Amino acid sequence: MFETINNSDEERGQVGIGTLIVFIALVLVAAIAAGVLINTAGFLQNQAESTGQESSDQVTNGVNVVSASGISDDANDTVDRFTITVSQSPGADPIDLTDAKFEYLDESATTVDSTDADVSLNAVKGGSTTLTQSSDRVEITVKLQNGPGSIPVGGLDPGDEAEFKIITKSGATTTEVLNVPDPIGDDNAVVL
Repeated sequence: MFETINNSDEERGQVGIGTLIVFIALVLVAAIAAGVLINTAGFLQNQAESTGQESSDQVTNGVNVVSASGISDDANDTVDRFTITVSQSPGADPIDLTDAKFEYLDESATTVDSTDADVSLNAVKGGSTTLTQSSDRVEITVKLQNGPGSIPVGGLDPGDEAEFKIITKSGATTTEVLNVPDPIGDDNAVVL
């Protein structure tokens, strides 16, 4: 491994081809590792941005409940349908309530949407069922009755409590607790 230079007593080491190959291999491995790290960092950044946007939408793209009232159509003092008026949360993007899901929770949980026969949407202010401004108002009316395809309850009796959840397309959830006064009184409309 040592070479004598011009018949002198000096010796110097030879740089072998093996050492050169090992050095080049180390440089290539380092370059490949750096490329993998850069690609992974870019992927994680994109994933973090989309997760952040989805989380932000779930928090901000909800609705505010303006009022809730119940209507009794019969003489047995039960609330047969209720109406919830909603508006857009501050800072929310436009919310199309025809894409929303609704859950009615009492002893059992029932999920309905705007296409069910027992759910109706009525634009009170703003002209459509899409909330685009905080001043827009939409009424969600839900019939409580027994029958196929309907919410499986016979109504809310005096003193009953139920929850109504509004889940927007972005996943934001608003829960309204419906409390029926006891007694209901002589009026057929009550504030819940």
